[in-house]
Amino acid sequence: MGTSRMALKRKNKKKKALRWIIGSSIVLLLVTISYGAFAFFKVKSALDHSTVNLKRENNRSELRKEDVTFSKDPVSILLLGIEDYSSKKKDGRADTQIVLTLDPNTKEMNMVTIPRDTRVKIENAGEYTGIHKINSAYTYGDITGYGAAKLQVETTEKLLNIPIDHFIAVNFEAFRDTVDALGGVTIDIKEGFWEKNIYDNKKIIFKKGKAKLSGEEALAFVRMRKRSVDVTYSRDERQRQFLKATIDQAMTAGTIFKVGQLSDILGKNIETDLSMDDLYTLQKQYSNLKSLSINSIEMKGVDQRVDNIDYYIPEEKNLYEVSKTLRNVLKLDKSKFVTNADIVQ
Repeated sequence: MGTSRMALKRKNKKKKALRWIIGSSIVLLLVTISYGAFAFFKVKSALDHSTVNLKRENNRSELRKEDVTFSKDPVSILLLGIEDYSSKKKDGRADTQIVLTLDPNTKEMNMVTIPRDTRVKIENAGEYTGIHKINSAYTYGDITGYGAAKLQVETTEKLLNIPIDHFIAVNFEAFRDTVDALGGVTIDIKEGFWEKNIYDNKKIIFKKGKAKLSGEEALAFVRMRKRSVDVTYSRDERQRQFLKATIDQAMTAGTIFKVGQLSDILGKNIETDLSMDDLYTLQKQYSNLKSLSINSIEMKGVDQRVDNIDYYIPEEKNLYEVSKTLRNVLKLDKSKFVTNADIVQ
């Protein structure tokens, strides 16, 4: 990883640190709590308050020629972590963005994290149409009435030149509250370190050995990246540990009795266009998560200051390769590479 990329990582603050783990955890929980008769009604109730219609023709991406389903086709999902606690849940920003693909045939998951500061042209944003950081598409979609999730989905499609079939947007409170609702997660901490709590700015000390982490502690555990120990006990390793621990905890027998609480958390803190049928199919296809292969695809680029604003500028060649890889995974026809990324020379 280049020096510029490392420099960008050092600059990223608390909201971006969750990366792919928050999206993966929410997908996991949506799948887990969607079983059983009682769970069905509780989850349906939550979805009734969380479902967002993207108002797309035939209810599919313009980049799709035919409908796709979770049961037989590779499908893409945009996972969004929304920072809205500082604005009291108004005009939030999509500070964590992950494009995830799921293939029911190969049981393979691919994940691409899109840096929040990626410089792109945002269209359909009224007076705000123009060059911005990609995370502001959600904000402008909300302000203009175009649709926060709709504009974020469309902007991401144009960046990667692939269809986005579904989206899930959650705020950071859901991450914390979901872990707490599960009774915490037990992690075998390999090396000790400390990290600040984003809620009160106090230090959280992590000692080597097994420990049960609360929601706030888990948040600090997965986001740490500036301490020297990150070199030998990387963030990626800690995120994988957390995901496995969450799976183990969510699959315990007692989880069924927490469906109501989990559904209430998600119902208040999530937006999605997934239906109950989609959730049922997800549960059926990916109930054995241990057999799921997870691949991470890096979107390379450099940190660059343009007109006194710090942006992340994607490497054009790498962006093309990322798009090509995802198009192959999604079994899409070959297409001329077109992107809304503003590649500053």
